[in-house]
Amino acid sequence: MTTPVAVVTGASSGIGAATARKLAEAGYRVVLAARRAERIGALAEELKRAGHEAEPAVLDVTDRAAVDAFAAGLDRCDVLVNNAGGALGLDPVASGDPEEWRRMYDVNVLGVLHMTQALLPALIASGAGTVLVVSSTAGHGTYEGGAGYVAAKHGAHVLAETLRQEIVGNPVRVIEIAPGMVKTEEFSLVRFRGDKERADKVYEGVERPLTAEDVAETITWAVTRPPHVNVDLLVLRPREQASNTKVHRGPVPGAADR
Repeated sequence: MTTPVAVVTGASSGIGAATARKLAEAGYRVVLAARRAERIGALAEELKRAGHEAEPAVLDVTDRAAVDAFAAGLDRCDVLVNNAGGALGLDPVASGDPEEWRRMYDVNVLGVLHMTQALLPALIASGAGTVLVVSSTAGHGTYEGGAGYVAAKHGAHVLAETLRQEIVGNPVRVIEIAPGMVKTEEFSLVRFRGDKERADKVYEGVERPLTAEDVAETITWAVTRPPHVNVDLLVLRPREQASNTKVHRGPVPGAADR
């Protein structure tokens, strides 16, 4: 039996790297797509040492020519995890940097579009394909200072929702996973241009924000449902986050750690 292939974008760190590990454990040959060659190379070697199949692919999802060349080089694709994305800044609409908005749209929306268009024929040919979009709770609710990122993630949400309607009747399902507060090593640090103190404040007082592994386990669960089962949208938050603007900071009385 041929090993199914899962392509994971943004696989060099955080949710992408964790997802690649989980999918490899689940029996997929994982293709690690990201810009940082050293990181995805090291992850591929780690997975191979553990007895899994993995290969790195240096790729910028905003470069359509590169995406098309990447797709042409694949022998098959059963799962596409559109994870590459990110936020820049926390500025109000009145003073937000249009260039940062453009960059967020490029990676969070057009990157998903490029990868999905390029790999959809292979996903259909697989007979049981999955397009998975890692969006965000930001795509489902606004918050002050977040308009650029919210707009981009809303675009990713709408892309997934529309694609699901357009390809119904084909052997491909479209899954959206929308995580809330996830503490990774880079997301907030990139958002605040390397300001670690400001990045750390995002999670300050929250006993247990989500981890990359939490999201990766959820993605893997959704992907490994029987092919006729489609998880249209799954919103994932830590217990202490009721919404994008309501977060409990401090001890949780009587909480059990299990």
